[in-house]
Amino acid sequence: MTDTAITQVPAEAAPQAVTMPGLTVVDHAFEVPLDHADPAGRAITVFAREIRDPARKAEDLPWMLFLQGGPGGKSPRLTGPAHWAHVLKTHRVLLLDQRGTGRSTPVTAQTAEGSDAELAAYLRHFRADSIVRDCEVVRRSLGVGQWETWGQSFGGFVTYTYLSLAPEALRACYVTGGTPGLEATADEVYRRTYERVAAKVARYYRRYPADRDKVRRIQEHLAGHEVTLPDGDRLTVERFKSLGLRLGRGDGMESLHWLVEEAWAGGRLTDEFLYTVMAETGFVGSPLYAVLHEAIYAQGGPTAWAAQRTRPAAFDAPDMFTGEMIYPWMFDDIRALRPFKGAAELLAAADDWPPLYDAGRLAANRVPVAAVAYHDDMYVDLGLSLETAERVGGVRLWVTNEFEHDGYRVAPDRVIPRLMRLASEPL
Repeated sequence: MTDTAITQVPAEAAPQAVTMPGLTVVDHAFEVPLDHADPAGRAITVFAREIRDPARKAEDLPWMLFLQGGPGGKSPRLTGPAHWAHVLKTHRVLLLDQRGTGRSTPVTAQTAEGSDAELAAYLRHFRADSIVRDCEVVRRSLGVGQWETWGQSFGGFVTYTYLSLAPEALRACYVTGGTPGLEATADEVYRRTYERVAAKVARYYRRYPADRDKVRRIQEHLAGHEVTLPDGDRLTVERFKSLGLRLGRGDGMESLHWLVEEAWAGGRLTDEFLYTVMAETGFVGSPLYAVLHEAIYAQGGPTAWAAQRTRPAAFDAPDMFTGEMIYPWMFDDIRALRPFKGAAELLAAADDWPPLYDAGRLAANRVPVAAVAYHDDMYVDLGLSLETAERVGGVRLWVTNEFEHDGYRVAPDRVIPRLMRLASEPL
């Protein structure tokens, strides 16, 4: 990887340490090129938050970079050590707002500007390869020789791109639920994940059989009536179905059950139900999640709305849910996504996506990689994760059915400590 010119924020905005319960916090901001191939061109800001154990704030601890899931997810906003408690015993952690999220020149409906072609050209620079190059700017600016990374979900995809582009920067990598297929197309990914969504829906109804009729009642009501959400959007059957995204979380079945259980007040859907659906399906804080979701799998040819094209007919049933799928209708029906409709169409048609992974370099990898793959993961296919683990050098893969995709949040004292031990063991 070639060096990119870097500029930290001006002196008047120099980082200052602050304290919160159980943490010492330092905020950092960096100016980076929008296009790393054009370092003299347009610049954007990348923000990152450093956290430490206050008892060790004066020590020169090794760095761990946290790569959030998504795409389009900002770093966690902490109120205490939370699931970083174990890591903070030995490391300082850098929570990165990936470009376009949080305080890193965010992409929102309010900031979408220019023609559809200009917006699409801009958003092409927000995939994993650009994120990795941002990380390298940040690392060198902080004077870090090597660091460790922890990638959750899409952050794991970014990790394998990092290992492809700049493995010399990495001491060890930890991946929680984010080992991708290296050459899997969006079509293959969605064919596999539709099967997993169907299995989750079937399991949900085995646990809560009375919910099947309740879900049918809601979907039939939405099909026959115009129901308006608090922001003015219409709640359609398809938008309600997208709540199946919940089913991949540890508490997903229960949270969906209680939402369905308390949906009605007499013959109308409750305000609380409508507000919850609006908030969960509105993409207000994360339009990038929708705009780039298929593009994270694109290497070469177009994705061409793969989730829509590969969708099985069974998902049209009035008791089914969908999962982590993005459909063209969303850019018509959802307020926060409408400004991106034309750009999303252009991105879906793009046929010149550069590769995200270097298979040869990954095969020769010597950076220790400790990853957990969740046997029943609804979002990241286990079969693809197993194939990749066989092809990438230095990978220790732990497969478990104890947790769902959010295992590191549910059991922080079990997941990341085990991965850190695995990474330290000889192959």
